[in-house]
Amino acid sequence: MNSHNNLFFLVIFILSLFGSSSVIAEEVSPRGTVELLINSISSLETGIQLSPEEIKKNDLLSYNALGRLNIREICRKVLGKYWKKLSLTEQKKFIDLLSRMFIKEAFPNSGKFFSTLKLIYGQTNINELKANVPLSVVHEKEGEINIDFHLYKYSNQWQVVDVALDGISMRNNLRSKLYKIISKNNYQELVRRLEQKLTDIKK
Repeated sequence: MNSHNNLFFLVIFILSLFGSSSVIAEEVSPRGTVELLINSISSLETGIQLSPEEIKKNDLLSYNALGRLNIREICRKVLGKYWKKLSLTEQKKFIDLLSRMFIKEAFPNSGKFFSTLKLIYGQTNINELKANVPLSVVHEKEGEINIDFHLYKYSNQWQVVDVALDGISMRNNLRSKLYKIISKNNYQELVRRLEQKLTDIKK
């Protein structure tokens, strides 16, 4: 295993144990958290052949973006009733798989989307440990899109736990897709498909 992989799994291990709050040293506001997340993924270098410097830059940006999410909570929610049925080892493996899906697919695709648009932030709504950061964008093909970032405060750190596009929860949408795979097959088939997806992305 090369140093790049070692660094990746070290970060994922820390995220899985501490909900990623330990990666961020100081408290950031809900809107600040969203801005840092979007800035990180919007700055990712894309292309087939990246230089070692660009790869290193992308690694740092991706790990910073991961630190703005609560990966463990997202995994728990998208698996729902199936989460408690998993062993601790299986839970850690799923956290690893979903984290890599964020890094390899979700972050680059979302980064391209946000990098070309003007973001208009609305009024942040904070209710004790929960917060909602609304923003709107005008897309050339899709028109105006309203986006809500839902955050929760863990260990004095605001972290994103869900994103809704025009009222549609991305977390619930993903859960619906995963449930279909598990119910028609089993959890092991879901893992196999995620691993295959990650393999295909690398090609």
